[in-house]
Amino acid sequence: MAGEACHESGTSRGRGTGLNPPNRFEPWFYEPDPEGDPEDRPLPRTRFFLDRSVHVLSFNDSPDLGFDVSLNPYRGCEHGCAYCYARPTHEYLGFSSGLDFESIIIIKPEAPELLRAELASPRWQPRTIALSGVTDCYQPIERRLQLTRRCLAVLAEFRNPVCVVTKNFLVTRDIDLLTELAGHQAVVVCLSISTLDAELARCLEPRAALPQARLKAIESLAKAGIPVGVLMAPIIPGLTDHEMFCITQAAAGAGASFACYSILRLPHAVQDIFLEWLERHRPLQKSRVLSRLQEVREGKLSDARFGTRLTGTGPAAQRIAQAFTVACRRAGLDRPFPVLSAASFRVPGPLSRPEQMELPIR
Repeated sequence: MAGEACHESGTSRGRGTGLNPPNRFEPWFYEPDPEGDPEDRPLPRTRFFLDRSVHVLSFNDSPDLGFDVSLNPYRGCEHGCAYCYARPTHEYLGFSSGLDFESIIIIKPEAPELLRAELASPRWQPRTIALSGVTDCYQPIERRLQLTRRCLAVLAEFRNPVCVVTKNFLVTRDIDLLTELAGHQAVVVCLSISTLDAELARCLEPRAALPQARLKAIESLAKAGIPVGVLMAPIIPGLTDHEMFCITQAAAGAGASFACYSILRLPHAVQDIFLEWLERHRPLQKSRVLSRLQEVREGKLSDARFGTRLTGTGPAAQRIAQAFTVACRRAGLDRPFPVLSAASFRVPGPLSRPEQMELPIR
């Protein structure tokens, strides 16, 4: 219910989950002593490991996404959002989707240099790159390492279009580079806001910027002339779906020019993690949330099918879509997603390559 207080345990204070479920690819896993006192277990410290990958751009052919190339300077995310669909990606590294995902962060120190090399390659066809296609590029460690800022500097130098998705006010630090890209119709920023309830946000997204700070980020970006919108992701049926009108109105008031949404997804271990979160933080709403979620997932809690995994199916999903459309229209956010262009793309200085094609794109 609205205003219900969060209940923190010693094992999860400042974390999105108290679980570390088994890795689905590993035959062995660690399980704490069930007879031990959870309060006696040490809080997990955030640890950082280096990723020495030789490529930094990832490609996909998903029909659900508006991009086919993404750039993630970090793997894992200290924001610790309990619902994060990206949690299972940590299992490919041998870790857990739970506490490991938010306390073991993989950093790519050579990301800016690798990006420069890939953009300068004759094989690169200029098009939009999604910055944070998986984990937030402005998570806390970015304040110190500035990998995202350095990647943005490379994108600005090449004038390659980029779509930035974040839930952190830190994005405003890079207004200078974002403004430079905006001058070439080569940037759009999406601030992800799932709730305006600060107390709920502290439980649900424990190390992300609070909703009011994200609205201030929208305001600062809009005043700088940077195309910015709100991404209501995820909408949690039975918990946050009633906030659609409030969020769109607040975002529009802050200067947002468009809005998008997606419905909660619970792939693999995320289902157990989110159910544990509900039991711990919103026990009185748990049955309602699960029932409403099953209504949009054909009786299941998750659906991985392309075309439906982001929006759901059936009458309940249609009602959410219709309510979102009405909310956007009333707030003046019913404009289409900004069209980006690679017409100004260039390979600068001594890196220049002959007969560089310029492709206008969405």
